[in-house]
Amino acid sequence: MNLIKNILSVIGAIILVGMLVAYVKFDLGDKMTKVSKLDPRAMGAYMDMFNKVLDTGSSADAMIRKVKINPEVSTEDVIESMKSIATDANMLQVGDSRMAEEYDHAGKRQRYIRILHYCSPSIAKTFIDYSEAFGAFMPCRILIVEDDNGDRWLVTMAMELMLYGGHKLPPEMMEKAEHVRDTMYKMMDLGAEGDF
Repeated sequence: MNLIKNILSVIGAIILVGMLVAYVKFDLGDKMTKVSKLDPRAMGAYMDMFNKVLDTGSSADAMIRKVKINPEVSTEDVIESMKSIATDANMLQVGDSRMAEEYDHAGKRQRYIRILHYCSPSIAKTFIDYSEAFGAFMPCRILIVEDDNGDRWLVTMAMELMLYGGHKLPPEMMEKAEHVRDTMYKMMDLGAEGDF
């Protein structure tokens, strides 16, 4: 245990020296001024993502939210539940991509892979008018996937960086963005249990 603490102390010291060198060499002061203009939650969102990268070694895994589906709930019940929640929140299911059928052409069973697409056209337009870059993240998607153990999962993009990772969004846009995020997360949490 002491060895790990010593290693972490050395790493911390190296990082501190590196930061001082970077400050002098790369004008960290200018960078800090730019950082101060970001949403106050930006650094926390980036650190959460970075910690997940350290834990998993995968940037893709660090940018998702994943919920295990109750084994007693059918996939069709999960889909119906999510559709109902989306409808109640004025979001539409705008796509359904079956990435793999249950059996391939040779009759061999495959794992289940399906992506459902959701959108609120009025909110989408507001965000694309603000910045066309937001359009690259639309529509919102939820992956339904079976893992190697036969467990099923709901997976979507973690939306915190999009909401809080840059300059603070105008209040009316933030309200809409949080509505979409909260709806997507609610769809996953309740859908995984077959709840409405």
